[in-house]
Amino acid sequence: MEKIITILVDDEPRGLSSLKKLLEYNCPQVQIVATCESAADAIIQINLHKPQLLFLDISMPQKSGFDLLSEMGNRGFEVIFVTAHNDFMLQAFRFSAVDYLLKPVDDSLLVEAVMRATQRIADKTSGNSIETLLHNLQSRENGQKLKICIPSLKGFQVVKLSDIIYCEASSNYTNFHFTDRPIICASKPIHEFETLLEDAGFVRIHKSFVINLEHVKEYLRGEGGSVLLTNGHEVEVSRRKKEYFINRMKDFYKY
Repeated sequence: MEKIITILVDDEPRGLSSLKKLLEYNCPQVQIVATCESAADAIIQINLHKPQLLFLDISMPQKSGFDLLSEMGNRGFEVIFVTAHNDFMLQAFRFSAVDYLLKPVDDSLLVEAVMRATQRIADKTSGNSIETLLHNLQSRENGQKLKICIPSLKGFQVVKLSDIIYCEASSNYTNFHFTDRPIICASKPIHEFETLLEDAGFVRIHKSFVINLEHVKEYLRGEGGSVLLTNGHEVEVSRRKKEYFINRMKDFYKY
């Protein structure tokens, strides 16, 4: 088995030691070439060893993990973040399709994250996930300015949330409809995007539809009613989702 050249970065020595032991026991494909207790040291070691994989703590003195990534112009490596709980940050991670582990690190989740990173390294499909993450962290005051990585059969595509009008279920896939670009068929079912997007101004109004409240032009009354969207499409609201949708509209538009 070809080894994955790996560097660990955490300002807490006990954290480094614990993560190293977990990797050595659970992930034999990982070859740890350096452990670093600061972003400054990590930059030196990254330039020296040219790693394929970086385990990166976020909260560090002087320079954070994000500062480190911002300074690294050419990031030819995968990143698995190690972090304490933070709701907005976790949302940014999920939108950006990057792997993260919460402290204390769980063995099984560690193995899964390494497997995904190994596959991305083999496929050379790292893409712009880190750039998307850094953008999202800068846009935390306005949810609609966030970007999301949509997984497709070709890899993933990066789009602004504000450009998504609605999502439509298609068996185990999801079709994304946009303001000014062709439909993207995502390789995940709609319920996963419902969960991901519910705190960013999106709402499930029907078993087949998740809509962006920013793109609602009009609500048409009926048993469940329907919604007219900015692209001219009319989308049905299911009877059991009607009250929830109306309450979300009132909360979103403050009326």
